[in-house]
Amino acid sequence: MRAVQVTEFGGPEVLNLVELAEPEVGADEILIDVDRIGVNYADTHQAENSYLAPSKLPLVPGGEVVGKTAEGQRKVALINSGGYAEKAVANKYMAFDVPEGVDDLHALSMLVQGTTAWVLLKKNAHLETGESVVVHAAAGGVGTIAVQLAKAWGAGRVIATASSEEKRRLAMELGADATVDSNAENMTEALIEANGGKRIDVILDMVGGTTTDQSIAALAPFGRLAFYGMASRKQPKAVELRNLLGHSTTVTGMWLPHVFRLPGNVFGTALNDLFTLIQAGKLKAIAGGEYPLEDARKAHEALRSRGTVGKLLLDPRK
Repeated sequence: MRAVQVTEFGGPEVLNLVELAEPEVGADEILIDVDRIGVNYADTHQAENSYLAPSKLPLVPGGEVVGKTAEGQRKVALINSGGYAEKAVANKYMAFDVPEGVDDLHALSMLVQGTTAWVLLKKNAHLETGESVVVHAAAGGVGTIAVQLAKAWGAGRVIATASSEEKRRLAMELGADATVDSNAENMTEALIEANGGKRIDVILDMVGGTTTDQSIAALAPFGRLAFYGMASRKQPKAVELRNLLGHSTTVTGMWLPHVFRLPGNVFGTALNDLFTLIQAGKLKAIAGGEYPLEDARKAHEALRSRGTVGKLLLDPRK
């Protein structure tokens, strides 16, 4: 089968299209004939071995696929690795039925990005009706969904940050009440101004560096910043006890694998909620581009440039 393999860690240049034997299926596993592959920012970290979970070589990256089993069941699945291939093996407990009315784009968009946005707002930020919400990288996979969910769940004012006028326009179309240029010289002032001069209640952040520092400074008393990535690859400096005391601030982190340790099938609840919203026409995924499997490098280059919108896909059939 065709697959994209990494034999040395690095940037997009280490992704190579190769021929590999089909993966072996173990106990409690299923084989999926892959129709589409989801591309996540975490994949870029996996390829350079800078992810929270260490990578091992040789590596076929990719953690999410949608396709059919030998019995013809349509499944979307989370896997540890091996997604960038024509066939993938998934634990049967991590493979979920895709309901009618949910296409490949929407199934893959909800599996990681959608559940991430759901958990950030529900479990990390504990969003309350009427609160203000800032969504950084609002045109990205998580951001586009978070803007819609925040509005659907009663946020008082949703402020979206993005790097271009086109991206900011998209955020407004998705329901944002105001936008801020992510390259603003003083993000603290820009966010407060966009909120009518008031400090912010909830901020979702996957950027890191000065963006995180200046966002923390914009929080209201008892405001919450939910941190779920570091696209800038720069460490923030503002997460200090004295800064947290200054406005009774909460800074919380979220890594999706930890959700599976929670009681009550939180992940399954989130995914079902999201699929129901899609079927009702109340939530939509944004297509960020579809690449042939052989162009996985281009997909990673696009993600790392932070010039993409929505969800990026690979098509192993091309």
